[in-house]
Amino acid sequence: MSHTAHIRSHRKPSRSTSTLVMRAGVASGVLSTLAAAGASAPSASAAEPVTQTLELPTLTADLAAQVAQSAGATQQAAANYELQAERDAAAAKAAKQAKANLAEAKKKAEARKKAEAARKAAAEQAASRSTERTTLAATTSSSSTSTATGSAAAVIAFARAQIGDAYVLGATGPNSWDCSSLLQTAFKQAGISLPRVSQDQSTAGTPVSLNSLQPGDILYWGSAGSAYHVALYVGDGKFVGAENPSTGIVEKPLSWSPPTGAVRVL
Repeated sequence: MSHTAHIRSHRKPSRSTSTLVMRAGVASGVLSTLAAAGASAPSASAAEPVTQTLELPTLTADLAAQVAQSAGATQQAAANYELQAERDAAAAKAAKQAKANLAEAKKKAEARKKAEAARKAAAEQAASRSTERTTLAATTSSSSTSTATGSAAAVIAFARAQIGDAYVLGATGPNSWDCSSLLQTAFKQAGISLPRVSQDQSTAGTPVSLNSLQPGDILYWGSAGSAYHVALYVGDGKFVGAENPSTGIVEKPLSWSPPTGAVRVL
């Protein structure tokens, strides 16, 4: 037997077929990857977004003039509207003032009309009273101056006896009276019962004219049935009455305060 027959070989063992196949597969994969990357490069470039530049139109001189003209027209229109609004406001204010002036003028005219009517009425009343005084003065001069007799004398005597007493509204004597209580008490002296108030006393007897008065007649002021004052005619154009708190019971001529009418109960 040879000496070398049992000595192991020192040659490197050959690589297995599987290892070689694996490495070949890896290399092939790498190459495939590189090839794919190279092939896809143009596609990536083609997928990049394209930037588009827009060019704005150039503002020409004509367009600028049109813009300026439009702005000027707008400004002028606004100014016109504002001016018109001011004119309308001024017109409304003037109309309101004119209306107020017209109302004031009418008011003043009405006041003047009323004042003129009042003046005429006062003048007519003054003229009427003047006529009454003249008439009463003439009546006094022509009236009988004879002394009252009988019942009239008793009534007049009592009324004259109270001259100087006080006037107190609602009082019935013996030292203070009002106009109707004085006459009521005076006529009691002749046995005649008169109503208490002047309104009723003005219709208690027979109406007589102021031109034909007799002593003992009842004088009244106001309207018959609604008289506000009464007094006693005592002859010689005079009367006795409770006039007011200032004068008290006094004797006065008819012209001092001309009465409206008279009634006769005696």
